[in-house]
Amino acid sequence: MNFRFVLASIAVASLAACATPSAGPAATAQLQPTRGNTATGTVGFVQSGDVVKVSGTVSGLKPGAEHGFHIHEKGDCSSGDGMSTGGHFNPGGKPHGHHGMGEHHTGDLPVLKADANGKASFSFESRTIRVGSTANDIVGKGLIVHRDPDDYTTQPTGNAGPRLACAVITAQ
Repeated sequence: MNFRFVLASIAVASLAACATPSAGPAATAQLQPTRGNTATGTVGFVQSGDVVKVSGTVSGLKPGAEHGFHIHEKGDCSSGDGMSTGGHFNPGGKPHGHHGMGEHHTGDLPVLKADANGKASFSFESRTIRVGSTANDIVGKGLIVHRDPDDYTTQPTGNAGPRLACAVITAQ
């Protein structure tokens, strides 16, 4: 075998391995309806460098409506109405705002947009949250889907209304 060919093959393989980002820590949330509601779903979180890729599907929502979507400070869905999760996850003490735009709570996420059948499928990236490390670690926190859209200005909640579904974010 040609020595130069072997060295070139090793170099190419090494560069390819460096260029391919490996998925880091992952977490999941299994949304269950709060008392009197029907919203359910699954949300996945995968850390890749400084970005967390968030994707999932939520069904049982009001068709054609937008719904607030937030990570809350406590991983506790025991109250039946989702209120046991506390307020928005906000370790940095920031004002409530729009995810990815200016200052906002760590737990402020983009609104969910339900289709004509009441199903919201989504995929976005966050540079604010983390899976398994730093003060912005979401593992063990609550995940809430709200009845109303987030207005991104009302402090500290975004005026998103009652909590339709609740989950505890768990490491995979």
